[in-house]
Parts: sequence; structure tokens; C-alpha cells
Amino acid sequence: MHPDLISCRNCSHVVNDNFCSHCGQPVHVKRVDAHYILHEIQHILHFEKGIFFTVKELLIRPGQNIRTFITENRSRLVKPVIFIIVSSLIYTIISHFFRIEEGYVEFTEVKKTSVGLIFDWVQGHYGYANILMGVCISLWLKLFFRKYSYNFFEILILLCFVMGIGMLIISVFAIAEGLSKISFMKASAITGAVYTTWAIAQFFNGKKVANYLKAIIAYSLGMLTFGLALVFLGVLIDVLMKH
Repeated sequence: MHPDLISCRNCSHVVNDNFCSHCGQPVHVKRVDAHYILHEIQHILHFEKGIFFTVKELLIRPGQNIRTFITENRSRLVKPVIFIIVSSLIYTIISHFFRIEEGYVEFTEVKKTSVGLIFDWVQGHYGYANILMGVCISLWLKLFFRKYSYNFFEILILLCFVMGIGMLIISVFAIAEGLSKISFMKASAITGAVYTTWAIAQFFNGKKVANYLKAIIAYSLGMLTFGLALVFLGVLIDVLMKH
């Protein structure tokens, strides 16, 4: 091999430049330092193609932007799974800081059961729980909107974006509640439901009134299915442990 040629550390392709022409991996990887950490944070929060840009676009034109992401351009918005996890993490931090859920969710005797432990896990891992909830809702949306050509996974992408915004909406109300000591739980639930219904209907076809009704019904059934699945799993675990 020519002395100036080296093998890429990522794909073993022969490289004679600063970057691998096959996979794009840089030949010389910079050390992880403060500058690297700041760059990564800026990359996530950057307005264009970042969290702020994604939130803005999903609040203004959710249906259009998500359709474009699925069918045409997947570089304009933050990746959907990352978006819902980051959004859920933001709510979790705010909720724990202001102790929002302590006044609403009380585990006493039920906490000793598997059902209580499962719901306790959901409270501490909203990012993953929302993805699982999105799976349940996607199944109902696929059923209600079966005339459209979107597959299950494309609908799941829709839910990741929509539920991510939903978590941010709840986060805003959580901050308001934490600062004012006034309960905004009902207001946040209603606002989140209105946005979710509007966004889902816009994604499929916002001009059809029936789509708004199907959207809220499918979303509600999905959440109910998720809750019942958790209860069933908890009860099943307790029964198996007793035997």
C-alpha cells in the first residue's frame, strides 16, 4: 500500500484524503473536549434543522411537515425518535423540579404490586413509554385511516412528532403551574388533545371533518389500550409470581 494511503477505521476503505470517500468518516478524530460538547449541544438546538426549527414547523404546519419528512425530505426536521425522547426528557426534568405530579399521582398500596411498579417506571421513562404508547395509537390510526397508503411505521413516525409536541405543551403548563401554584392539569390535557387531533387530521386530510373525529377516537382508544396492556401485564406478573 502506498505510504500516503491508510485504511478507514470505520469501513476499512482505502483513504487518501482527510475524509473517507466511502462512509465519510474523518481520518483524524478530534479529542472530546469542551468545544466538542458545546458543538454537539448547538447541533441539537440549532434553529435550522434543529429542535427549535422542528418545534416551530410542527406547531404551524404539522401535517404538511410530517408528510414532507416521510415522503420527500428527512433532513429538515430532527429525527422523530430523538425528538420524542428529548421532548419527554424536558417534561420529566420540569416535572421533577416543580414536583408537579406529586399532587396528582399517588402510589400507596398499589405501589407494592407489579401494576404500581410498571406505572412508576412509566413516570420515570416518558420517552420510551411514549414510543410504546405510540405503537398502540398507531394500530388504531392504521385501522381508522386504512384507506390511506401510509404503513404502520410511517404512522408511528407521525405519532413520535405529534406526541413530542404534546409533551412540550404539557411542559409549558407545568412551568406555569410550578410558578403560580395554580393547577393547569385540565387545561394542559385539553390543549394537548386539541393539538393532537388537529395534527393527525391535518396529516391525513384536514379538509375532511370526519378525520378530526376519527383522529380523537383513535388516539383515545390507543391510550386506553396502552393503559389496559400495562394493567394486564402487571396482574399477569403478580399471578405468575404467586404460583
